[in-house]
Amino acid sequence: MNFHTLLTSTVVILLGFAQVPAHAQKNYGPGVTDTEIKIGNTAAYSGPASVYSVGAKAIKSYFDKINDEGGINGRKLNFISLDDGFNPAKTVEQTRKLVEVDQVLMVVQPLGTAPVTAVHKYMNSKKVPQLFVGSGASKWGDPRNYPWTMGFIPDYVTEAKIVAKYIAKHKPDGKIGVLYQNDDLGRDFNRGLAEGLGARAATMLVAKVSYEITDPTVDSQIVALKDAGVDVLVTAALGKFASQSIKKVNELGWRPMHYLINASSSVGSVLKPAGLGNSVGIISSSYMKDPSDPQWQKTKELEDYMAWMKRYYPAADPNDWLVAWGYSAAQATVEVVRKAGNELTRENIMKQAANLDLALPMLLPGIRVKTSPDDYFPIDQMKIMTFNGTTWELAGEIFQR
Repeated sequence: MNFHTLLTSTVVILLGFAQVPAHAQKNYGPGVTDTEIKIGNTAAYSGPASVYSVGAKAIKSYFDKINDEGGINGRKLNFISLDDGFNPAKTVEQTRKLVEVDQVLMVVQPLGTAPVTAVHKYMNSKKVPQLFVGSGASKWGDPRNYPWTMGFIPDYVTEAKIVAKYIAKHKPDGKIGVLYQNDDLGRDFNRGLAEGLGARAATMLVAKVSYEITDPTVDSQIVALKDAGVDVLVTAALGKFASQSIKKVNELGWRPMHYLINASSSVGSVLKPAGLGNSVGIISSSYMKDPSDPQWQKTKELEDYMAWMKRYYPAADPNDWLVAWGYSAAQATVEVVRKAGNELTRENIMKQAANLDLALPMLLPGIRVKTSPDDYFPIDQMKIMTFNGTTWELAGEIFQR
Protein backbone atom coordinates (compact mmCIF):
# COMPACT_ATOMS: atom_id res chain seq x y z
CA MET A 1 0.00 0.00 0.00
CA ASN A 2 1.51 3.38 -1.00
CA PHE A 3 1.43 6.48 1.20
CA HIS A 4 -1.45 8.10 -0.69
CA THR A 5 -3.67 5.03 -0.36
CA LEU A 6 -2.80 4.67 3.35
CA LEU A 7 -3.59 8.31 3.98
CA THR A 8 -6.93 8.07 2.18
CA SER A 9 -7.93 4.95 4.14
CA THR A 10 -6.99 6.57 7.43
CA VAL A 11 -9.03 9.67 6.63
CA VAL A 12 -12.06 7.52 5.70
CA ILE A 13 -11.79 5.57 8.95
CA LEU A 14 -11.44 8.73 11.02
CA LEU A 15 -14.39 10.32 9.24
CA GLY A 16 -16.39 7.19 9.95
CA PHE A 17 -15.65 7.46 13.64
CA ALA A 18 -16.48 11.14 13.58
CA GLN A 19 -19.96 10.29 12.30
CA VAL A 20 -20.67 8.03 15.28
CA PRO A 21 -22.50 10.12 17.87
CA ALA A 22 -20.74 10.59 21.17
CA HIS A 23 -23.73 9.12 23.05
CA ALA A 24 -23.93 5.93 20.94
CA GLN A 25 -23.09 3.74 23.90
CA LYS A 26 -25.73 5.43 26.04
CA ASN A 27 -29.34 6.13 25.20
CA TYR A 28 -31.31 8.09 27.76
CA GLY A 29 -34.96 8.89 28.15
CA PRO A 30 -36.44 11.62 30.37
CA GLY A 31 -35.24 11.66 33.95
CA VAL A 32 -31.89 9.99 33.28
CA THR A 33 -28.36 11.33 33.44
CA ASP A 34 -24.98 9.72 34.00
CA THR A 35 -25.56 10.05 37.74
CA GLU A 36 -29.33 9.87 38.32
CA ILE A 37 -32.54 8.06 37.42
CA LYS A 38 -35.81 9.73 38.42
CA ILE A 39 -38.56 7.30 39.42
CA GLY A 40 -42.03 8.59 40.34
CA ASN A 41 -44.78 7.29 42.59
CA THR A 42 -48.17 8.32 43.99
CA ALA A 43 -49.33 6.96 47.33
CA ALA A 44 -51.89 7.64 50.05
CA TYR A 45 -49.82 9.23 52.79
CA SER A 46 -53.12 10.71 53.98
CA GLY A 47 -56.76 9.73 53.66
CA PRO A 48 -58.67 6.44 54.05
CA ALA A 49 -55.95 4.18 52.61
CA SER A 50 -52.97 5.74 54.37
CA VAL A 51 -51.97 2.40 55.96
CA TYR A 52 -50.72 1.38 52.52
CA SER A 53 -48.20 4.22 52.39
CA VAL A 54 -45.70 1.91 54.08
CA GLY A 55 -45.27 0.27 50.67
CA ALA A 56 -43.97 3.49 49.14
CA LYS A 57 -41.83 4.17 52.22
CA ALA A 58 -40.32 0.72 51.87
CA ILE A 59 -39.50 1.36 48.20
CA LYS A 60 -37.69 4.56 49.09
CA SER A 61 -35.82 2.81 51.90
CA TYR A 62 -34.71 0.01 49.59
CA PHE A 63 -33.56 2.52 46.98
CA ASP A 64 -31.59 4.26 49.76
CA LYS A 65 -29.77 0.96 50.32
CA ILE A 66 -29.02 0.60 46.60
CA ASN A 67 -27.78 4.20 46.47
CA ASP A 68 -25.47 3.64 49.45
CA GLU A 69 -24.00 0.71 47.54
CA GLY A 70 -23.19 2.94 44.58
CA GLY A 71 -26.50 2.93 42.74
CA ILE A 72 -27.04 1.04 39.48
CA ASN A 73 -24.13 1.45 37.06
CA GLY A 74 -23.13 4.53 39.03
CA ARG A 75 -26.57 6.14 38.84
CA LYS A 76 -28.49 6.96 42.01
CA LEU A 77 -32.23 6.27 42.14
CA ASN A 78 -34.12 9.49 42.84
CA PHE A 79 -37.51 8.34 44.13
CA ILE A 80 -40.11 11.12 43.94
CA SER A 81 -43.17 9.96 45.84
CA LEU A 82 -46.18 12.29 46.10
CA ASP A 83 -49.26 12.12 48.32
CA ASP A 84 -52.59 11.81 46.51
CA GLY A 85 -54.70 11.00 49.58
CA PHE A 86 -56.27 8.12 47.60
CA ASN A 87 -58.21 10.82 45.76
CA PRO A 88 -58.33 10.24 41.96
CA ALA A 89 -58.49 13.97 41.21
CA LYS A 90 -55.36 14.51 43.27
CA THR A 91 -53.72 11.52 41.56
CA VAL A 92 -54.23 13.23 38.20
CA GLU A 93 -52.60 16.41 39.50
CA GLN A 94 -49.65 14.64 41.10
CA THR A 95 -49.05 12.30 38.18
CA ARG A 96 -49.01 15.20 35.73
CA LYS A 97 -46.41 16.87 37.94
CA LEU A 98 -44.26 13.73 37.92
CA VAL A 99 -44.45 13.36 34.14
CA GLU A 100 -44.47 16.97 32.93
CA VAL A 101 -42.51 18.83 35.61
CA ASP A 102 -40.22 16.28 37.26
CA GLN A 103 -39.96 14.33 33.99
CA VAL A 104 -39.52 10.94 35.63
CA LEU A 105 -38.37 7.98 33.57
CA MET A 106 -41.22 5.86 34.95
CA VAL A 107 -43.80 5.61 37.72
CA VAL A 108 -43.51 2.60 40.04
CA GLN A 109 -46.20 1.04 42.23
CA PRO A 110 -48.75 3.86 42.14
CA LEU A 111 -51.37 2.93 44.74
CA GLY A 112 -55.03 2.11 44.37
CA THR A 113 -57.55 0.99 41.79
CA ALA A 114 -59.55 4.21 41.50
CA PRO A 115 -56.53 6.56 41.68
CA VAL A 116 -54.52 4.68 39.06
CA THR A 117 -57.58 4.31 36.81
CA ALA A 118 -57.79 8.11 36.72
CA VAL A 119 -54.39 8.32 35.00
CA HIS A 120 -54.39 4.99 33.14
CA LYS A 121 -55.14 6.46 29.69
CA TYR A 122 -52.96 9.51 30.31
CA MET A 123 -49.87 7.43 31.12
CA ASN A 124 -50.36 5.28 28.05
CA SER A 125 -50.95 8.28 25.79
CA LYS A 126 -47.71 9.78 27.11
CA LYS A 127 -45.95 6.39 26.78
CA VAL A 128 -44.63 6.51 30.33
CA PRO A 129 -44.06 3.16 32.09
CA GLN A 130 -46.60 2.62 34.88
CA LEU A 131 -44.97 -0.37 36.55
CA PHE A 132 -46.04 -2.76 39.30
CA VAL A 133 -49.32 -1.01 40.09
CA GLY A 134 -50.33 -1.29 43.76
CA SER A 135 -53.75 -2.78 43.04
CA GLY A 136 -55.07 -6.17 41.97
CA ALA A 137 -57.47 -4.92 39.30
CA SER A 138 -57.42 -7.13 36.22
CA LYS A 139 -57.14 -4.09 33.93
CA TRP A 140 -53.42 -3.74 34.74
CA GLY A 141 -52.72 -6.88 32.70
CA ASP A 142 -53.88 -5.70 29.27
CA PRO A 143 -50.75 -5.22 27.14
CA ARG A 144 -52.72 -5.08 23.88
CA ASN A 145 -54.68 -1.97 24.87
CA TYR A 146 -52.46 -0.52 27.60
CA PRO A 147 -48.88 -1.55 26.81
CA TRP A 148 -47.34 0.96 29.25
CA THR A 149 -49.12 -0.33 32.39
CA MET A 150 -48.23 -3.47 34.34
CA GLY A 151 -49.59 -4.94 37.56
CA PHE A 152 -47.64 -6.71 40.29
CA ILE A 153 -49.79 -8.63 42.74
CA PRO A 154 -52.23 -11.39 41.72
CA ASP A 155 -55.31 -9.76 40.23
CA TYR A 156 -58.61 -9.82 42.14
CA VAL A 157 -60.32 -12.11 39.62
CA THR A 158 -57.59 -14.73 40.12
CA GLU A 159 -57.76 -14.41 43.90
CA ALA A 160 -61.55 -14.66 43.91
CA LYS A 161 -61.48 -17.82 41.80
CA ILE A 162 -59.06 -19.38 44.30
CA VAL A 163 -61.38 -18.40 47.16
CA ALA A 164 -64.41 -19.82 45.34
CA LYS A 165 -62.67 -23.18 44.93
CA TYR A 166 -61.78 -23.22 48.62
CA ILE A 167 -65.31 -22.36 49.78
CA ALA A 168 -66.93 -24.87 47.43
CA LYS A 169 -64.67 -27.59 48.83
CA HIS A 170 -64.87 -26.75 52.54
CA LYS A 171 -68.40 -25.34 52.84
CA PRO A 172 -70.32 -26.55 49.78
CA ASP A 173 -73.72 -25.61 51.26
CA GLY A 174 -72.55 -22.19 52.43
CA LYS A 175 -74.50 -18.98 51.96
CA ILE A 176 -71.96 -16.43 50.76
CA GLY A 177 -72.21 -12.72 51.40
CA VAL A 178 -69.76 -10.17 49.99
CA LEU A 179 -68.75 -6.80 51.40
CA TYR A 180 -67.02 -4.99 48.56
CA GLN A 181 -65.51 -1.65 47.66
CA ASN A 182 -67.65 -0.01 44.99
CA ASP A 183 -65.05 0.22 42.24
CA ASP A 184 -63.03 -2.08 40.02
CA LEU A 185 -61.74 -3.94 43.07
CA GLY A 186 -65.25 -5.00 44.05
CA ARG A 187 -66.42 -5.64 40.52
CA ASP A 188 -63.41 -7.83 39.72
CA PHE A 189 -63.79 -9.78 42.95
CA ASN A 190 -67.50 -10.40 42.43
CA ARG A 191 -66.83 -11.52 38.87
CA GLY A 192 -64.11 -13.91 39.99
CA LEU A 193 -66.33 -15.42 42.69
CA ALA A 194 -69.16 -16.01 40.23
CA GLU A 195 -66.82 -17.53 37.64
CA GLY A 196 -65.10 -19.68 40.26
CA LEU A 197 -68.35 -21.01 41.69
CA GLY A 198 -69.85 -21.65 38.26
CA ALA A 199 -73.34 -23.16 38.46
CA ARG A 200 -73.21 -23.01 42.27
CA ALA A 201 -73.14 -19.21 42.23
CA ALA A 202 -76.93 -19.01 41.76
CA THR A 203 -77.59 -20.73 45.09
CA MET A 204 -74.46 -19.93 47.12
CA LEU A 205 -74.14 -16.16 46.51
CA VAL A 206 -77.01 -14.79 48.59
CA ALA A 207 -76.01 -11.18 49.33
CA LYS A 208 -73.63 -8.48 48.10
CA VAL A 209 -73.28 -5.11 49.83
CA SER A 210 -71.00 -2.29 48.73
CA TYR A 211 -69.34 0.66 50.45
CA GLU A 212 -67.71 3.86 49.22
CA ILE A 213 -64.22 4.89 50.31
CA THR A 214 -65.77 8.10 51.63
CA ASP A 215 -68.09 6.19 54.01
CA PRO A 216 -67.25 6.59 57.70
CA THR A 217 -67.87 2.92 58.57
CA VAL A 218 -69.16 -0.35 57.14
CA ASP A 219 -71.07 -1.33 60.30
CA SER A 220 -74.49 -1.17 58.66
CA GLN A 221 -73.30 -3.28 55.73
CA ILE A 222 -72.05 -6.01 58.08
CA VAL A 223 -75.38 -6.02 59.93
CA ALA A 224 -77.24 -6.33 56.62
CA LEU A 225 -75.12 -9.32 55.58
CA LYS A 226 -75.70 -11.08 58.90
CA ASP A 227 -79.44 -10.44 58.62
CA ALA A 228 -79.40 -11.98 55.14
CA GLY A 229 -78.47 -15.34 56.66
CA VAL A 230 -74.88 -15.30 55.41
CA ASP A 231 -72.56 -17.93 56.92
CA VAL A 232 -69.59 -17.31 54.62
CA LEU A 233 -68.45 -13.68 54.66
CA VAL A 234 -66.08 -12.45 51.97
CA THR A 235 -64.59 -9.06 52.78
CA ALA A 236 -63.25 -7.38 49.65
CA ALA A 237 -62.44 -4.19 51.57
CA LEU A 238 -59.28 -2.21 52.16
CA GLY A 239 -57.52 -0.78 55.18
CA LYS A 240 -59.73 0.62 57.91
CA PHE A 241 -62.87 -0.85 56.34
CA ALA A 242 -61.42 -4.35 56.59
CA SER A 243 -60.56 -3.68 60.25
CA GLN A 244 -64.08 -2.37 60.88
CA SER A 245 -65.65 -5.45 59.34
CA ILE A 246 -63.68 -7.75 61.67
CA LYS A 247 -64.61 -5.67 64.72
CA LYS A 248 -68.30 -5.52 63.84
CA VAL A 249 -68.54 -9.26 63.16
CA ASN A 250 -67.13 -9.84 66.63
CA GLU A 251 -69.46 -7.29 68.28
CA LEU A 252 -72.45 -9.05 66.74
CA GLY A 253 -71.34 -12.41 68.09
CA TRP A 254 -71.48 -13.64 64.52
CA ARG A 255 -69.30 -16.61 63.55
CA PRO A 256 -69.26 -16.98 59.76
CA MET A 257 -66.40 -18.47 57.79
CA HIS A 258 -64.62 -15.20 57.06
CA TYR A 259 -62.37 -14.62 54.06
CA LEU A 260 -60.31 -11.41 53.96
CA ILE A 261 -58.69 -10.34 50.70
CA ASN A 262 -54.92 -10.57 50.51
CA ALA A 263 -54.53 -6.79 50.21
CA SER A 264 -55.98 -6.46 53.72
CA SER A 265 -54.16 -9.36 55.38
CA SER A 266 -51.49 -7.24 57.06
CA VAL A 267 -51.18 -8.18 60.72
CA GLY A 268 -49.77 -4.78 61.64
CA SER A 269 -52.00 -2.50 59.58
CA VAL A 270 -55.36 -4.33 59.58
CA LEU A 271 -55.56 -7.18 62.12
CA LYS A 272 -53.97 -5.36 65.05
CA PRO A 273 -56.36 -2.37 64.79
CA ALA A 274 -59.25 -4.87 64.55
CA GLY A 275 -57.95 -6.87 67.52
CA LEU A 276 -55.83 -9.97 67.07
CA GLY A 277 -58.26 -11.97 69.21
CA ASN A 278 -61.12 -10.88 66.95
CA SER A 279 -59.16 -12.05 63.91
CA VAL A 280 -58.57 -15.67 64.93
CA GLY A 281 -59.78 -18.10 62.27
CA ILE A 282 -59.95 -15.57 59.44
CA ILE A 283 -58.92 -17.03 56.09
CA SER A 284 -56.92 -15.24 53.42
CA SER A 285 -54.42 -16.05 50.69
CA SER A 286 -50.87 -14.98 50.05
CA TYR A 287 -47.93 -15.02 47.72
CA MET A 288 -45.49 -13.52 50.23
CA LYS A 289 -43.75 -14.69 53.37
CA ASP A 290 -45.29 -13.37 56.55
CA PRO A 291 -42.35 -11.88 58.50
CA SER A 292 -44.00 -12.97 61.77
CA ASP A 293 -44.20 -16.63 60.70
CA PRO A 294 -41.69 -18.67 62.79
CA GLN A 295 -40.80 -20.93 59.84
CA TRP A 296 -38.95 -18.08 58.12
CA GLN A 297 -37.12 -16.70 61.16
CA LYS A 298 -33.76 -18.39 60.63
CA THR A 299 -33.63 -18.07 56.86
CA LYS A 300 -31.05 -15.86 55.17
CA GLU A 301 -33.83 -14.12 53.23
CA LEU A 302 -35.57 -12.93 56.38
CA GLU A 303 -32.32 -12.08 58.15
CA ASP A 304 -31.31 -9.88 55.21
CA TYR A 305 -34.78 -8.32 55.18
CA MET A 306 -34.69 -7.53 58.89
CA ALA A 307 -31.16 -6.13 58.64
CA TRP A 308 -32.30 -3.82 55.82
CA MET A 309 -35.32 -2.71 57.84
CA LYS A 310 -33.27 -2.05 60.97
CA ARG A 311 -30.88 0.23 59.08
CA TYR A 312 -33.07 1.86 56.45
CA TYR A 313 -36.64 1.71 57.75
CA PRO A 314 -36.49 1.39 61.55
CA ALA A 315 -39.94 2.97 62.01
CA ALA A 316 -41.60 0.06 60.18
CA ASP A 317 -43.55 -2.69 61.92
CA PRO A 318 -41.47 -5.87 61.34
CA ASN A 319 -44.67 -7.94 61.13
CA ASP A 320 -46.34 -5.77 58.50
CA TRP A 321 -46.26 -7.64 55.18
CA LEU A 322 -47.02 -4.38 53.37
CA VAL A 323 -43.40 -3.46 54.06
CA ALA A 324 -42.30 -6.71 52.39
CA TRP A 325 -44.64 -5.84 49.50
CA GLY A 326 -42.87 -2.53 48.87
CA TYR A 327 -39.47 -4.16 49.41
CA SER A 328 -40.27 -6.74 46.73
CA ALA A 329 -41.60 -4.18 44.24
CA ALA A 330 -38.41 -2.17 44.74
CA GLN A 331 -36.28 -5.26 44.05
CA ALA A 332 -38.23 -5.98 40.86
CA THR A 333 -37.71 -2.36 39.77
CA VAL A 334 -33.97 -2.59 40.42
CA GLU A 335 -33.84 -5.75 38.30
CA VAL A 336 -35.60 -3.97 35.43
CA VAL A 337 -33.18 -1.03 35.59
CA ARG A 338 -30.15 -3.32 35.74
CA LYS A 339 -31.38 -5.30 32.74
CA ALA A 340 -31.87 -2.05 30.81
CA GLY A 341 -28.14 -1.27 31.12
CA ASN A 342 -27.22 2.02 29.47
CA GLU A 343 -30.30 2.03 27.25
CA LEU A 344 -32.41 3.82 29.82
CA THR A 345 -35.34 4.75 27.64
CA ARG A 346 -38.99 4.32 28.48
CA GLU A 347 -39.33 1.83 25.63
CA ASN A 348 -36.51 -0.36 26.92
CA ILE A 349 -37.79 -0.19 30.49
CA MET A 350 -41.10 -1.71 29.31
CA LYS A 351 -39.25 -4.27 27.19
CA GLN A 352 -37.24 -5.45 30.20
CA ALA A 353 -40.27 -5.41 32.52
CA ALA A 354 -42.08 -7.64 30.03
CA ASN A 355 -39.30 -10.23 30.10
CA LEU A 356 -38.83 -11.07 33.77
CA ASP A 357 -38.29 -14.43 35.41
CA LEU A 358 -36.93 -14.10 38.93
CA ALA A 359 -37.34 -15.31 42.46
CA LEU A 360 -37.59 -12.60 45.11
CA PRO A 361 -36.50 -13.36 48.67
CA MET A 362 -39.80 -12.44 50.34
CA LEU A 363 -42.01 -14.42 47.95
CA LEU A 364 -43.20 -17.84 49.08
CA PRO A 365 -41.05 -20.75 47.87
CA GLY A 366 -42.12 -21.82 44.39
CA ILE A 367 -43.65 -18.45 43.50
CA ARG A 368 -41.78 -16.39 40.93
CA VAL A 369 -42.10 -13.06 39.16
CA LYS A 370 -42.67 -13.98 35.52
CA THR A 371 -43.78 -11.80 32.63
CA SER A 372 -43.83 -11.87 28.85
CA PRO A 373 -44.97 -9.41 26.17
CA ASP A 374 -48.39 -11.10 26.39
CA ASP A 375 -48.49 -11.58 30.18
CA TYR A 376 -48.48 -8.46 32.34
CA PHE A 377 -49.34 -10.27 35.59
CA PRO A 378 -45.92 -10.67 37.27
CA ILE A 379 -47.28 -12.74 40.18
CA ASP A 380 -50.19 -15.09 39.57
CA GLN A 381 -49.79 -17.80 42.23
CA MET A 382 -51.15 -17.91 45.81
CA LYS A 383 -51.62 -20.16 48.84
CA ILE A 384 -54.54 -20.21 51.31
CA MET A 385 -53.72 -19.29 54.92
CA THR A 386 -55.51 -19.00 58.28
CA PHE A 387 -54.80 -16.55 61.12
CA ASN A 388 -54.06 -18.21 64.48
CA GLY A 389 -54.08 -15.10 66.65
CA THR A 390 -50.39 -14.37 66.19
CA THR A 391 -49.48 -15.18 62.62
CA TRP A 392 -50.81 -16.64 59.39
CA GLU A 393 -50.55 -20.41 58.88
CA LEU A 394 -50.15 -21.56 55.28
CA ALA A 395 -51.99 -24.65 54.07
CA GLY A 396 -52.32 -26.69 50.91
CA GLU A 397 -50.83 -26.33 47.48
CA ILE A 398 -49.99 -23.28 45.39
CA PHE A 399 -52.91 -22.16 43.26
CA GLN A 400 -52.12 -20.87 39.76
CA ARG A 401 -54.08 -18.39 37.67
